[in-house]
Amino acid sequence: AIISKANVSFPIHSSQLVENLCNGKEIQHRRFCLKALSTPEIITALDTTQLGTLIMKLRATNAKATLNVYNEIINKPGSPQALKALNCCVEAYRYAILSFEMVSSELVEKPQTANYDVAVIGPEIANCEKKLINAKVQAP
Repeated sequence: AIISKANVSFPIHSSQLVENLCNGKEIQHRRFCLKALSTPEIITALDTTQLGTLIMKLRATNAKATLNVYNEIINKPGSPQALKALNCCVEAYRYAILSFEMVSSELVEKPQTANYDVAVIGPEIANCEKKLINAKVQAP
């Protein structure tokens, strides 16, 4: 018998849908995926569409929390370059929130559009992070 050397513990309530998603080839951080998606609401998803909708709602909630932090940081004294970077991030996260909320409604009737809408969020956030680094602003 082959005994695995990795000691990976799965959340007790992890649904098969979440496990299948987190085991996908495109998932780079499997443990983080399982942990992030082990909320009581998400593990009750009955199908992939419902799971996708719940994930988008979770992402919107997280983006709102990050946006609130950026808005707090903007009110503190800082360099013009830092303010410009923070404003870029505020816009990126506003866009992300709108996109995540919109995708929830698109998943059933327009899955290709939903996929595109989610894909374009990544570069916006990456640009925000790059500007923060260049302005020497600590990201939240």
